[in-house]
Amino acid sequence: MHIPKHIISAAAIVLNEKNEILLIKGPRRGWEMPGGQVEEGESMMEAAIRETKEESGIDIEITKFCGIFQNVDKSICNSLFLGKAIGGEPTTSLECLEVGFFPIAQALEMVTAGNFRERIELCLDESKHPFFVEF
Repeated sequence: MHIPKHIISAAAIVLNEKNEILLIKGPRRGWEMPGGQVEEGESMMEAAIRETKEESGIDIEITKFCGIFQNVDKSICNSLFLGKAIGGEPTTSLECLEVGFFPIAQALEMVTAGNFRERIELCLDESKHPFFVEF
């Protein structure tokens, strides 16, 4: 019997008090929202909080579950959350060459990898929650 191998990841669309979006610039995909793989024994929400801190230096509080993007061919499910910055300082890491908060319109222009812009747009439009997108 074939045992399926799936990857579960979690990402957060993080806003600060000025309603700006937190973005990180990774070495492969350019500007994107922080996120990554959920570890064993970790909730998706905990993973989004941990990955944001590791990749950006920013502490967050999750305010809402938004939806799921599923890459069927690669067996990846990405859970998406809205969050707000509650502390920390923007800090680069091995996974993040640059980090910062940007006005929403500017941030959407900066994000060019795959369907990441669509993910941000759906998370910011609460009338679309919860969403499920297969590709």
